[in-house]
Amino acid sequence: MKSKISILLLLVCFLNTQVHAQKMPKKELKAQEKLKKEKEIEALIENKNFVFDAERVLPQGFRTIIIDFNTYFLKFTEDKIKCDLPFFGRAFNVGYGSNDGGIKFEGKPENLKIEKKKKHYEVKTSVKGKEDVYTIFLMIYFEGGTTVSINSNKRAPISYDGNIRASKANELK
Repeated sequence: MKSKISILLLLVCFLNTQVHAQKMPKKELKAQEKLKKEKEIEALIENKNFVFDAERVLPQGFRTIIIDFNTYFLKFTEDKIKCDLPFFGRAFNVGYGSNDGGIKFEGKPENLKIEKKKKHYEVKTSVKGKEDVYTIFLMIYFEGGTTVSINSNKRAPISYDGNIRASKANELK
């Protein structure tokens, strides 16, 4: 009787190890998820069609400001960039009452350069708005985190942290 129980216990232990051996370790699952996200980001960059959603503003000489998520954006396509981001900082030569305080413009990207680095993409372009010229620098990390820096002739440089995502069909209009 004891030998039957011992054999049964040994058999159960053996089958249990086989089941655990077939499961993927957490490290492999994380590596697969990371690779999948990297491919998604790569596709967005290659298509030159994505939306940056700002989460934090990093004004020059001020502390970091957390802003409403999904309220401020930079929509990027190959033909047009549309921007609606808040501005905190020093402005030069801005007319009284002519602006609501944010960085808002729409225009065609010029001198577009995209470079793939070891852990991120660097995208640099310039856009002529109605009243100013904006130089935009995006650092897009493979996991989707993004930093956008904007320089203009009439305002101090400013940076934003957030994430990029695929744009929806109705957002581009």
